[in-house]
Amino acid sequence: MSGQEPRDGYRENERRNEQGRTRNRGQGGPRKYSASAPGQRKRAADPARLVAFRTLREVSGSDAYANLVLPKMIREYQLDRRDAGFATELAYGALRGQGFYDAILATLVDRDLSELDPAILDALRLGAHQLLAMRVPKHAALDETVSLARAQIGAGPSGLINAVLRRVSGQEADQWTEQLGSAASSESERLSIEHSHPDWIVRALRGALITHGRDASELEALLEADNLAPLVNLVSLPGLGDLAGALESGAEPGTLLSDSATYKHGDVARVPGVKEGTVRVQDAGSQVMARALANIELPEAGEDRYWLDMCAGPGGKAALLGAIAVQRDARLTANEPTEHRARLVENSLDAVPHDYWMVTTEDGRSFAGEDFAGDYDRIMVDAPCSGLGALRRRPESRWRKAPRDIPELTSLQGELLDAAFNAVRVGGVIGFVTCSPHQAETRLVVEDFLKRHENAALLDTSAAVSSVMYENAPPAGHDLGDGTTAQLWPHVHGTDAMFMAILTKKA
Repeated sequence: MSGQEPRDGYRENERRNEQGRTRNRGQGGPRKYSASAPGQRKRAADPARLVAFRTLREVSGSDAYANLVLPKMIREYQLDRRDAGFATELAYGALRGQGFYDAILATLVDRDLSELDPAILDALRLGAHQLLAMRVPKHAALDETVSLARAQIGAGPSGLINAVLRRVSGQEADQWTEQLGSAASSESERLSIEHSHPDWIVRALRGALITHGRDASELEALLEADNLAPLVNLVSLPGLGDLAGALESGAEPGTLLSDSATYKHGDVARVPGVKEGTVRVQDAGSQVMARALANIELPEAGEDRYWLDMCAGPGGKAALLGAIAVQRDARLTANEPTEHRARLVENSLDAVPHDYWMVTTEDGRSFAGEDFAGDYDRIMVDAPCSGLGALRRRPESRWRKAPRDIPELTSLQGELLDAAFNAVRVGGVIGFVTCSPHQAETRLVVEDFLKRHENAALLDTSAAVSSVMYENAPPAGHDLGDGTTAQLWPHVHGTDAMFMAILTKKA
């Protein structure tokens, strides 16, 4: 470079020290880097995003449930209220929107998404959700997600994630929706992508609306409701607790039924009565079903002292039924065949005086035996089901279900109903409940049951359910069904999509 002026106006001898090494080009002070300089890249993951990422890894890698994993992660990382809220929205939002985000990513990655490392795919989903559905600045969503990937997956994959997410950020969510929707081959596929539900569930929910007497035009509103974060619903156990402390802590009175409230102000464990078990977290739909069974008048006179919750785990309905049983001087048997879930039932019932309940671990179908014939006055059969009515609470479950699961479930539901019919006395009642509106798990199960048992009758369930929900007639549009069975909906009642049929045994 002799005879030539160095670049940037520096002389060569001004840039080298005695050992001949080049000095900092800056005019003293800390050395400056560009935003993309390797030495300046953030290598530690933001704790809230790390919690969300680890939750997704447990869900996709170990088939865990987010509602069980996430609270543990939040406690492990000691997130404050703000960060816990961010991690919750990020994890649940990425899970709810997985179908939509995967459809976008499939257009930007040069291989099938199934060929990507699952950890990379989870990081991409988290980044996409921040970019398209959260109020996170794009540069922060990109930088933090890439830093997370670098720390948790590696430098190589972080480059791919950076490149893909930059392309995701090139359009807003509505632009992606329009692009993907225009390429859909059917209306159900369009709704499947836009509202992030598997196509078969979209079609099943459309059929369910029609089956239960609603208009198919409500489908989009139902899908939208499935993607809203549900409120925390509280219930006080009758005669054992009250909601005064919860209301003083910021809860608001429930609009669907009495002795209920909604809460959205942080850690619900801090609400008075929750730790003691006299105030409980329970979806309003579940509260309605338990109260409807307990309140309906028995068709024939006789004792009303022996109640059975045949499939009691994890114990929410059992606790409410148990508290009401105390007021009626009745006795509740809470049956749960799975040992660890039976322990959850015992914990749920612990606040109820112990003389009024017992927990058993029978297979529910064993109540078909002669030893149980006619033993009970009221029986709750909250049968195992597909859970299509609770997709907003367990967003990952929509990606785990398949149409082939339904026949096995409906067969079990029928067997449990048959067992309950043996165990109920003449003039007693059975409440058949599923957290699914699917016609095969609701109306068809009941119709098949009635064909098998000539001395069974279906009671006016919608009237029984309405009586615990509304002081007067239901508001316009809040109809529960055709006057016999009852079906709740997220987009109408703000509950899980729970179904109920109350049946009786005639002489």
